[in-house]
Amino acid sequence: MGEKVKPGNIDVHPTEKALVVHYEVEASIRGERGDAVHEERKECQKIIRLKSLNASTDVALLARKVVEECKLIHPSKVAEVEHLLFYLQNRKKPGSKVEWVILKTDKEEKKLMKPRELTPFEGMEIDEEANINKIDEYVELLYENIPEKIRGSTLILHLARNPDNLEELLRNETALGALARVLREDWKQSVELATTIVYVFFCFSSFSQFHGLITHYKIGALCMNIIEHELKRYDLWQDELDKKSKAYILTAVSVCLSDHEKAYKKYQSLLVKQEQLLRVALYLLLNLAEDTRTELKMRNKNIVHLLVKTLDRDSEELLVLVVSFLKKLSIFLENKNDMAELDTVEKLARLVPCEHEDLLNVALRLLLNLSFDTGLRSKMVQVGLLPKLTALLGSESHKQIVMCILYHISIDDRSKSMFAYTDCIPQLMKMVFEHGEERIDSELISFCINLAANKRNAHIICEGNGLKMLMKRALKFKDPLLMKMIRNISQHDGPLKQLFLDYVGDLAAQIGPDEDEEFVIECLGTLANLTIPDLDWELLLREYNLVPYLKDHLKPGNDMAVVAEDDLILEVVIMIGTVSMDDSCAVMLAKSGIIPALIELLNAQQEDDEFVCQIVYVFYQMVFHQATRDVIIKDTQAPAYLIDLMHDKNTEIRKVCDNTLDIIAEYDEEWGRKIQSEKFRWHNSQWLEMVESRQMDEAEPYLYGDDPDGLEQADLFYSTGKSRISNLSL
Repeated sequence: MGEKVKPGNIDVHPTEKALVVHYEVEASIRGERGDAVHEERKECQKIIRLKSLNASTDVALLARKVVEECKLIHPSKVAEVEHLLFYLQNRKKPGSKVEWVILKTDKEEKKLMKPRELTPFEGMEIDEEANINKIDEYVELLYENIPEKIRGSTLILHLARNPDNLEELLRNETALGALARVLREDWKQSVELATTIVYVFFCFSSFSQFHGLITHYKIGALCMNIIEHELKRYDLWQDELDKKSKAYILTAVSVCLSDHEKAYKKYQSLLVKQEQLLRVALYLLLNLAEDTRTELKMRNKNIVHLLVKTLDRDSEELLVLVVSFLKKLSIFLENKNDMAELDTVEKLARLVPCEHEDLLNVALRLLLNLSFDTGLRSKMVQVGLLPKLTALLGSESHKQIVMCILYHISIDDRSKSMFAYTDCIPQLMKMVFEHGEERIDSELISFCINLAANKRNAHIICEGNGLKMLMKRALKFKDPLLMKMIRNISQHDGPLKQLFLDYVGDLAAQIGPDEDEEFVIECLGTLANLTIPDLDWELLLREYNLVPYLKDHLKPGNDMAVVAEDDLILEVVIMIGTVSMDDSCAVMLAKSGIIPALIELLNAQQEDDEFVCQIVYVFYQMVFHQATRDVIIKDTQAPAYLIDLMHDKNTEIRKVCDNTLDIIAEYDEEWGRKIQSEKFRWHNSQWLEMVESRQMDEAEPYLYGDDPDGLEQADLFYSTGKSRISNLSL
């Protein structure tokens, strides 16, 4: 018989200051000839305890000493032993280590947050230090009464809170199975016991590789049941406390006072323990929800309802967790719809603002997710969130997310006017002018563009030197988005348009082939909005030589080096429509050959309703003036195109066409007859189609010759039809 020892790996002991040397012993029985008849292998380990190891120990010297005294460690592994000793020297004591949980509070940021709500709580204190080597003793306690079960599970929890022990616990199926069984059977009997065991599994849930273990024991489903049950208990406690409060009010005697105080103290004690259980159970579920399939199972078990119900609590630590969970769920449409039905926005409104920074931050992020829904945006305004959010614009830590929420609210026309009753607009204007040489943030300028579309808001924006400063900045930096904001201001009738008289020259000077196209589009749009009687359009067109530019950009697909984009062409057409209101300008445009160019453009863009409507509007403006009316009627085919568009499916196009044709018919007899004839033909064609359809329906029973008088009836029917048409023609 012979033995052979084969050295293996060297590890640190999970709880003690010791090294664990793994080795393999190979024993063999040899025959008479010396060959091996039977062989056995056994894996062993030797523990080298290092009682003298402390912060001042020379680990290099100690490593050499360990290698010299332990024959199982090869001298070449001195460096490895030294590294392990250094780790042991700096490792914290078991039980003092607090795990870190990652709370995702932003798409791009991950905030490390110490789980204060999951640090040792009341009932978790214990008079002995947990030891991984005594795990079997702790498991045995789980088969005793409730106090022993609490003690056993607490000791196991102390081990589980050290991540170094999780692998060892994972291999102990007996311990995990016993914990799962006790939780399943006894969670209603003791809140402390349920909290402690759920906490053990929470420690595993912090690492995604252990999620399969939690799923195997169905801890997630059990946590859902626990949360639902505890929320029902909370409602019962509330009812009972309300009854005692009413009794105290009705009979304010010393006995009732004492009973009321006792009931309230008991309620507070129960509430603290219950919230500890809710926190750890929800945290475990939040960790499991990393898997979208698991998250879907939670939704099917009504997790959204449970979370929204928990929003009524006052514990800030619990609320941070609940709102974080809801934020994660809110990215899915079904969950968002559930939140809408459960009045989540109303419950969140009380959290804005609040002194707890983490809670306020995550509540705002949840509101941002919900603000993509039109109905929920409206609800935010109804519950009074608008002034609260506006007040937070001054906070550097929350300004960006608050602005995004307010931007979404400003999309709705009904909500735009509400901003005028807050101090939002002055704050935004201050932010715009504080940007200096930098480009204005896209969120800020987009928000301002939306607000400027409301007349009341536009008045506030222009107060003092508001418009002057905006115009100065827009022209200096050639900022198309800032000019779009100015363009929205210019669309409002009344005194606001008069303010632009001082800037028409500056705007006209920007219109040219060398300028940025987006900026030119906004300048053209702003000028096109200025339907002001006092504005001398003829002088403006001549001074800045705009007519050639306008004409050249009415020709899509021409031989120009750069073909104008549709947006620019459309703005040119709108500009021509505005300018054509002036008699002398209309003549100038007609002589330049713009009308044939418009007809050509009408052919090219006949499928685009916006183009068609704006071109027809130009014709409508031009037929008001004698000179241009004669050109349109006698020298172009514009009236023929207008007749074709009389029956367009677009209501606005039909309306403008009818008004234009009425003016043409009034001034030109020949076109008047053609227009009247076309209208008559259109109405009669409708009548004839109806008559023909009716004739076919009534004749259908006689198609197979069952009625010998069918032919005469048909003749009679046609005779009647002709007389109706004759009557109509009269």
